Amino acid sequence: MPTLFLLLVCCLFSCSAPVKKPKESNDWSTNHSVSYQKEVNDREQLKIAFYLEHHQELSMQMTSTGLRYQMIKLVPKGELAQPGKTALAIVKISLLDGRICYETDSEFYEEIPIDHNDRESGLNEGLKLMRKGEKAKFILPSHLAHGLVGDLQKIPPLSILVLDVELMDLQ
Repeated sequence: MPTLFLLLVCCLFSCSAPVKKPKESNDWSTNHSVSYQKEVNDREQLKIAFYLEHHQELSMQMTSTGLRYQMIKLVPKGELAQPGKTALAIVKISLLDGRICYETDSEFYEEIPIDHNDRESGLNEGLKLMRKGEKAKFILPSHLAHGLVGDLQKIPPLSILVLDVELMDLQ
């Protein structure tokens, strides 16, 4: 009897058609890239919203690129930063959790040729919103900072950055 049962089970499984596994694609399509970037952006916007919820002293505005900014010290009649000018600035770059990545030495200013440097694109965009003598706080989503890989030193991949910037002078 057990032999007959075993033979019957073997016949049932041997008669069924083989199941084909769906062919896996290793192609990284444009649609996949777009959906991945959208997902990253959505997650970053949630993190930024959470950060701002816990820092209610901040009242930030947002540009069309996703840069968030708040002018901390206004100088209404100061010279406006613009491409072609070099900003002399004090910059502090930190992560959302408060860890400082980079900070300008207080005895020196950083020389930042606006739009003609290898700095964060969000910093260039933010500087162009400032006037000489102003202080501002910027929040840069990763696509305006160091993107997918970070800076390979102190800024991890896909990091949202918080920048405190004081525009001391323009040349």
